[in-house]
Order: sequence, then structure tokens, then C-alpha cells
Amino acid sequence: MPPPARKLLIGLSPRLMRNLPPSYGFRNKTLQYLEQSMAHWVMSSGALVVMIPTVDALGEVQATDLSVRDYARSLDGLILQGGADIDPQAYGERPSEMLMTTDPERDRFELNLLRAFIEAGKPVLGICRGMQLINVAHGGNLYQDLVDGGATRNQHYIPARYDEHAHSLRIREDGWFAELYPQAQAQVNSIHHQGIKSLGEGLEVEAWSEDGIPECIRSAGSGFVVGVQWHPEFHDQRFPELLPGRPLLMAFMQAARQREQAEAA
Repeated sequence: MPPPARKLLIGLSPRLMRNLPPSYGFRNKTLQYLEQSMAHWVMSSGALVVMIPTVDALGEVQATDLSVRDYARSLDGLILQGGADIDPQAYGERPSEMLMTTDPERDRFELNLLRAFIEAGKPVLGICRGMQLINVAHGGNLYQDLVDGGATRNQHYIPARYDEHAHSLRIREDGWFAELYPQAQAQVNSIHHQGIKSLGEGLEVEAWSEDGIPECIRSAGSGFVVGVQWHPEFHDQRFPELLPGRPLLMAFMQAARQREQAEAA
């Protein structure tokens, strides 16, 4: 009997929290953390989750013997979490009053991390902000705010409702995503005020919101590089009407397993 396959190691880039209230007990410190739903969603596939602390030679904490390439070599796949707005300077624009909180240090780290995993041929899944990072890494840009930027009149982010806010999803016929979800339409949550303006080079749109905002993108190349604008980790038993996240998660895991087996051969 062959030995069981080793468990996959999936890296999750951290969210960052600065300027914490005194009650947190971390005066003048920065927290790097995983949101519980995201970690548990990935773990539900049987994979081991590894948070990737920032490695940034230009940052406050320097590391001379570690790089993002070390993580890309050691881990089987990368998932980019949601979070703060991407600084428009990352895609060659000036910040405007439409922005919410940004974190250029996190942008720089995650863009380098993303490129390292793509270069290593490891699968990447971007969630919300993570999808936008994939687009920026491929030379695309973003609406700093969907409504104020003129992309739509519909609010894609309602803070008081957060993950309870949802909208329709239109899936491209005969696309890769349609093979995972063969229905023409679905419902997904919506927790973002930014979105794709110009699509990055080599990317294809697999699904849109009802008002035409790209909601799923994929690299047309041979590797697995996929981004979704919604949060599939929040599509739990509370929301049976929303698109299930498991087919997407298992497609990512299958790509990671195939890459792991190819390297072992």
C-alpha cells in the first residue's frame, strides 16, 4: 500500500493592523493576523495553513537571509486575503479623496510574494483585495471608488451589512469558472468599494456583477492564477442561497497537488 500523500502547505498572506487601541495591549506595535473564517475554510480541504509574515527589506523589520522566493519554494500555494485599499501609486495613479485606508508596505510585500509564486509555478488564489492585486501585478488598474469613479450607481460595499450584502453574479458561458459552476447566474456577497478598471495583460474575466464589474479573473497562461471579488470563506451555512465556495477551493487544491506531484516526480 503506497504511503498517504503528504498534507499540502498553503500560505496565507496576513492582514495588518496598526495603531491599535490601548485596550489591545500592543502599544505602538503592528499585528499580522489571519481572519478565522479564511483559515478554517482552507483547512476544511485537509491542507495545513501557514501565515506568511511580511518580508520587506525596505520595511521597519529587515531580513537579509529570507525572501519571498523562499516561501514560494517551500509552500504549495498562496491565498491572498482581503483588507485595505491598494495604494493607487502601485498602478501609477495619484491617491484621491475616494480612498479608504491604504497600506503601501503590505502592497509592496504582497505584490512581490504574488510574483514569486507565479514565477515558481505555484497556484495563487486572490480573494477580494487579492483579486485586485493580481490585476495590478499584471499591469491593470482599479477604480479608486466604483460609484464616485463612475463605474456603477450600485453600492458594492454597505458597512452596516458587511457580509450580509449580496448581488447577482453573471458567469461567462463556456469559461473555466463555468465548468466549476455550470449555472448561468448565482449570488455572492459584496464587500468592496474598489474594482477593476482596466484588465491586466494576460487575464480573462470569468464572471461579472449584474452592473458589469469584473468579479472573477483568471490568468490565460498554463498556471493557476485566479481571483474572485467576493469572500467565499463567508459563504457558510448562514447563507444557503450564495454560491458555495468548495468547488473553487478544491480546484485550487487540485492545482497545488498536481504541482507538488510534478516536483516530486
